[in-house]
Amino acid sequence: MSREVTSDLAMLERLVPPAGKDVVDVGCGPGALVRALSDRGARVTGVEISEAQMAGAVEQDEGRGARYLVGRAESLPLDDASADIVVFMRSLHHVPVADLEAALAEARRVIRHGGAVYVAEPLAEGDFFELTRVVDDETEVRAAAQAALTEASRAGLNRATTVDYDVPLSVAGMPALRARILAADPERASRFDERSAELAAAFERLGEPGQRAGERRFLQPMRADVLRACGRVD
Repeated sequence: MSREVTSDLAMLERLVPPAGKDVVDVGCGPGALVRALSDRGARVTGVEISEAQMAGAVEQDEGRGARYLVGRAESLPLDDASADIVVFMRSLHHVPVADLEAALAEARRVIRHGGAVYVAEPLAEGDFFELTRVVDDETEVRAAAQAALTEASRAGLNRATTVDYDVPLSVAGMPALRARILAADPERASRFDERSAELAAAFERLGEPGQRAGERRFLQPMRADVLRACGRVD
């Protein structure tokens, strides 16, 4: 069965409308989602473990007034019941497997009564996954993230809504692919460069031709979950 093709932001806006809400973006990286949600009327706090990424996010804020904090998903630097929505946008699988339950429990602690934890995770399938696994095979960590969501009740959360969808990706060429892969983890640089010939062949083979020379188009299968509180954790 075909899945809806849409953007991560459009799916988030549909499932947990952010306008007028206090939103936390866990693992915000350079702040692209923080800026997008701020532009849509949310009051946003970005939490990021990397001080270098955080510095880039602050520099690009451009007067939006978003708040940025250095911190970890499993120990959020936020007060109890201080947010309406806590977002993990493609970031939950980057949390160490042993800390996944703690990260979800922290999100549960931070949301207010009636609030939501929103998790959008890439699935370990599809042509773009086959391409990127040449550099970093995330099969196990993505599966672990899904398992943690299945067992979210252990963290005091109920998996209330689940939607699978596809995100269209256009990659202008190998330099753009390198930038995209390294954005999530700069330590991938050496592996990318060592396997550049294999990656270039896979890029041509797996992607559909784009409108511009050298461009390839892919679909990234995604799963969005809305989790609600189901009682306090003892």
